[in-house]
Amino acid sequence: MKRIARVLLPGILVIWPHLAAAQQCDGILLDSESIYSAPLCLEEPPQRVVVMDPSFSLGIGIDVGLPIVGAPLTDMGDEELLGKAEELGVVNLGFVTDPSMERLVALQPDLIIAMTGDEGLASTYYPMLSQIAPTMLETEVDWRAYYRTLARLSGAEAEVDEMLADFDVRLEDVRRRVPDDVNVSILRITSWDFQVYRGGPDGYAPFALLDEAGVRRSDYETALAPIGMHRPDWEELAQLDGDVLLYIIGGTNTSDTDGRYEEVLNHPLWQMLPAVKAGRVHRIDHGTWMEFNGLRAAHRVLDDIETYVIGTR
Repeated sequence: MKRIARVLLPGILVIWPHLAAAQQCDGILLDSESIYSAPLCLEEPPQRVVVMDPSFSLGIGIDVGLPIVGAPLTDMGDEELLGKAEELGVVNLGFVTDPSMERLVALQPDLIIAMTGDEGLASTYYPMLSQIAPTMLETEVDWRAYYRTLARLSGAEAEVDEMLADFDVRLEDVRRRVPDDVNVSILRITSWDFQVYRGGPDGYAPFALLDEAGVRRSDYETALAPIGMHRPDWEELAQLDGDVLLYIIGGTNTSDTDGRYEEVLNHPLWQMLPAVKAGRVHRIDHGTWMEFNGLRAAHRVLDDIETYVIGTR
């Protein structure tokens, strides 16, 4: 019996504070395992929300009706979302990797949120942010689940469920029409390297959606798991041998203005890629693909699939 107690007691001691916090919460309880330092109890719906990422949290927060007062808006790639934020009077905190703490404090938020997608990043930022206001940092990049979490804060659960259901109807329609004999390659060109993102259920949202829509990718790209992103060299580019090649330039950096991508597109090795030679190479919007911000971006991903993949038949 003593041995059993020694095994069980540490687990009980970990679980007990969590249960106690949940039982004592008379407001909104956020207790998902993917929320860093959960559970978080809010006595009432937030009235002044600051978001620390200008993609997931800003776009989805606006969609669910959160009262967002501040966000890092500098160098945002999605002009439509930027315009919405400015119309709503969202204060610019600066660049996403170097936001102004002075402006953040001056806004007197009653909640700070961010999609970090990583527990390590959350543990870095949480101690500082949580001294300013209650802080919710999401560590898993599941955009549908994040919609439902933020909808709880604004009371928009029913509306969000309806929006997601409508999207999934369209997703299924696109999936039925995607050709099963067309392979797609997708590449990001930056000022310093090439990047290939894998799909799968835990992949970054736009690339996970490619999988959900039944888009077949080149063997090289599907062999990347469990690596989230791969940086091919010039010689490895030859393995991006899809029938269609989609490429991304820019995304919170100067890759679309410094001239490097033009050198890439004119390089003999690029010109030798099968999709380039066949005229099936297309630039896609970095605001959609590198700054994914919810259903608006998800529908644009499906638009690209319909245009560049289904449209090849």
